[in-house]
Amino acid sequence: MLCILVCFFASTVGAVCGIGGGIIIKPVLETFRILEVPALQFMSGCAVWSMSAYSVIKSRVSKETRAEPGSRTMLALGAAMGGAVGRKLFAIALQMYENSGQVGRIQAGGLLIITVGTLLYTLYKERIRTIHIVNYGVCVLIGGILGMLSAFLGIGGGPVNLVVLFFFFSMSTKAAVESSLYIIFFSQSISLFLTILSGVGNVDFLMLILMCGGGIAGGICGRSLNKKMSDKTVDRLFIVLMVMLIGICIYNLK
Repeated sequence: MLCILVCFFASTVGAVCGIGGGIIIKPVLETFRILEVPALQFMSGCAVWSMSAYSVIKSRVSKETRAEPGSRTMLALGAAMGGAVGRKLFAIALQMYENSGQVGRIQAGGLLIITVGTLLYTLYKERIRTIHIVNYGVCVLIGGILGMLSAFLGIGGGPVNLVVLFFFFSMSTKAAVESSLYIIFFSQSISLFLTILSGVGNVDFLMLILMCGGGIAGGICGRSLNKKMSDKTVDRLFIVLMVMLIGICIYNLK
């Protein structure tokens, strides 16, 4: 029940803010030590993929899009390739440390740095001059870095997507949210496919199905809420979320 509720809440907020939900699911469940890090990372990724898949398919069917399709697709392509690299780095980290909890602490430290940086950017973004990249090669490179970070940290996307989309592509908040979910869908698809091929380890499949159900339900709820919110309201929710995550990351470092 705890896993379902966390997945639902995380996916709802993730669909509203464009952060996927993994950045909430993994660190929150990690504090309860319910699952080993590899299994938790896989199941969290599946829940995030379910939410992002619903959001992307729904946007395509309803033909509601605010982002440039070309650059968004190149970012997603890069993220898919970067996700494979990030997954490999995670496997190497597991081999280097006997205790998976040590890898979890490394991930928590990396996530803490990213979250603090994201919070500071969000607070001062009105004063920061942005750029607008149109070169597809650069888009693939940026997407690759995003995908690698997301896969290694097990967050399925996260706030760094939004910062990159704000700064490098001068997107509005809602356009960035939509593009972030699109990127998350493709990067998670490749990452999960490769994980399944190599073996997922000790996974409770009933819990996995329920977590995915919570992800889809959260995606439905979050998409509906996003339509009713202004950009400023979404930004405020995002800031509150970042503050909460900083606290959780600090706790998981212990």
